[in-house]
Amino acid sequence: MNEQLETHAVKKGPILFIMILGAFIAILNQTIMTVALPELITDFHIAASTAQWLTTGYMLVNGVLIPITAYLMQRFTTRELFLASMLSFLAGSVIAGAAPGFEVLLVGRLIQAAGAGIIMPLLMNVVLVIIPEQKRGGVMGLIGLSTVLAPAVGPVYAGFMLDHFSWRSLFYVMVPLSVMVALLSIFYLKNVTKRLYPKLDGMGMAVSTLGFGTLLYGFSRAGAAGWSSPEVIVALAVGVCALVLFSVSQLRSDNPLLDLRSFRYNMFSLTTIINIVATIVMYSDMILLPIYLQNMRQYSAFDTGILMLPGALLMGLLMPLSGKLFDRFGAKWLSISGIAITIVTTAGFMSLTDSTGYLYLMLMSAGRRIGMALFLMPITTAGLNQLPPALHAHGTAISNTVKQVAGAIGTALLVTILSNRTESHAMKLGAAGTIPDQALLLQKASIEGMNDAYLAVIIFGLIGLALSFFIKKTNQGGIAQPGNKANEPVKPLAVPGQTK
Repeated sequence: MNEQLETHAVKKGPILFIMILGAFIAILNQTIMTVALPELITDFHIAASTAQWLTTGYMLVNGVLIPITAYLMQRFTTRELFLASMLSFLAGSVIAGAAPGFEVLLVGRLIQAAGAGIIMPLLMNVVLVIIPEQKRGGVMGLIGLSTVLAPAVGPVYAGFMLDHFSWRSLFYVMVPLSVMVALLSIFYLKNVTKRLYPKLDGMGMAVSTLGFGTLLYGFSRAGAAGWSSPEVIVALAVGVCALVLFSVSQLRSDNPLLDLRSFRYNMFSLTTIINIVATIVMYSDMILLPIYLQNMRQYSAFDTGILMLPGALLMGLLMPLSGKLFDRFGAKWLSISGIAITIVTTAGFMSLTDSTGYLYLMLMSAGRRIGMALFLMPITTAGLNQLPPALHAHGTAISNTVKQVAGAIGTALLVTILSNRTESHAMKLGAAGTIPDQALLLQKASIEGMNDAYLAVIIFGLIGLALSFFIKKTNQGGIAQPGNKANEPVKPLAVPGQTK
């Protein structure tokens, strides 16, 4: 009872500000590297496939670490874990900025990733602890604002810095920011989560690392190496087998590393599935549009960032509003309307040509982001709200892990569809003989392949739209709220360590 009173007594504003700022810095750092890769390839005299490990490795460490955060959030206090994550991020930034060679730079990036991977699950868990259920939507909207603004600002910021300074400046700027957040956390961040001292499932951690690591690696390589590559097939097979073994062991364990019984709660399970689809739809904007603009239309990375910036800013500004609407009306109609808007505006990318206007692309991109602002955070919040407190840490870890894997799957699928359809269109155009210039033929085929990839995005969107009609508003623990027709109460699940 004292712990509950202490949680309600803490000043929530400073805690959320510090942690959201840390999340913003971590996500910003993740998005800037793509723009810097060409310069790094030149400076270090390395192949593009080697340089890609700066982004692939970052994603792998994040993906491997996130499932373990459920244990870490129960074992350490809020301040300890957040401060450790920021110090790890700080150390990685210093190492990367001063790196004399590519190998040291990669080590710095991986250390950064180790710190960054903890921040978002920890932030979401803290929200579940200190914010009442009926007010979580608005706070999740603020979190969404930071997570959307960082990728929006990242390419523009990186392009500006690289035009005026060395690539090292991208990392050196992170140093004072990390120091500032770390100092703020020492003085103002309060411990709000309950420390349980769970027993570490060492075997589960090893199998989880193997499973998620090889699965994410397989999907990340599939787009470049192809699905038939032995490297990809072996990685995916090992990943699937390890995750099956991991799932069985976790369901049988009295002290699971990642409590998969969270899926016994129907809305958490449904919204997790919708989140998979939504993440793939979201990644289309992050992957396909830059490829079209830079590779097929020869726009610069800076021009690409400027085109995508208005939509991202609109999305960020709308997310707190969608959170407030969620608190009042629930997730169902926000999800339906948001996905519908996203589908309609995505249809505008199915007729791209070599002369599609810059303003038209900016407006359609902004329309997609407005739709996504309405449903992304409400869907996540609706699922987490149903879980009892004993499963909060596990639920946030599962949610973030699923998004990480879905992002890798989405990227691989969209790049594969683009490549295969481009090849198919090139063969048809070549056989027709109507375009003698090979460069022009390849551009035409690539744009047609891009249109087909966006069609696939719409199909995923339609799946998410159909599933959204089944969303229902539930109380914590799975109890249906009054007027929630056809939603039968779910019997609360006994969770190890949960007091009755």
